Amino acid sequence: MNIDFALILVVLSAVSGTVWLLDHLLFAAKRQRAAQMDGAEEYREPAVVEYSKSFFPVLFIILMIRSFLVEPFTIPSSSMVPSLLIGDFILVNKFTYGLRLPVANVKVLEIGSPERGDVVVFRKPGEEGVNYVKRLIGLPGDSVTYQGKMIYINGQPMTQRPIGRYVGQGSNAESTGAELLSENLDGIEHQLLKMGSRLSPEGTWVVPEGQFFVMGDNRDNSQDSRVWGMVPEGNLVGKAFFVWMHWDWKLSGFVSWNRIGTKVG
Repeated sequence: MNIDFALILVVLSAVSGTVWLLDHLLFAAKRQRAAQMDGAEEYREPAVVEYSKSFFPVLFIILMIRSFLVEPFTIPSSSMVPSLLIGDFILVNKFTYGLRLPVANVKVLEIGSPERGDVVVFRKPGEEGVNYVKRLIGLPGDSVTYQGKMIYINGQPMTQRPIGRYVGQGSNAESTGAELLSENLDGIEHQLLKMGSRLSPEGTWVVPEGQFFVMGDNRDNSQDSRVWGMVPEGNLVGKAFFVWMHWDWKLSGFVSWNRIGTKVG
């Protein structure tokens, strides 16, 4: 079950703000006059008004921050290992690709455009209630080929340099032994994993206008554009940029302190 927190925040903010406003315009003065006539120095507001006045500013501030600045997400799968691990809590920049209205998701201000190599959070096409995180590989107009575990963009190979073998811990131990490489993605250096004996979807895809081709850094263990297609621009949520917590119940101590503060890229 996917919970639409943006919708919940909008509804709660609207309800609490409306109650507060209506009381201020229609009822507060009457209560004050009635209290003065009774000789009372103070009058008590109804509980619903007190709660609305208390919660509305908090809810509204959270809504604004979450909608236009940053939003937290958790990493539940290994598709982005080694860049992002199961148990990472990340922050996503919501304005780098333009400001959008919450819930309606209508862009109201152009600020920047997605770039190749960005780690992006997006709503999965066909399952818009599900958020995914992948690396942006293909821009509109690109021809992307994945063949022999290598990426070719517009016919040019994205070079890879072997580093060694990956060693994972806790929930990420399943990727231990995979080949760890550094890939130059058209000038953007990042690490990836390959499992030599495991087959991955191959082919050539041309990216339409207004859409993007994404892949996981754990190349042989990722459901991505090779399987379910392109990501429309309107499905982008934002750019991941920071790991603020890592919590893995399979680790001794649960919290991996060395992950906190890691820059995503």
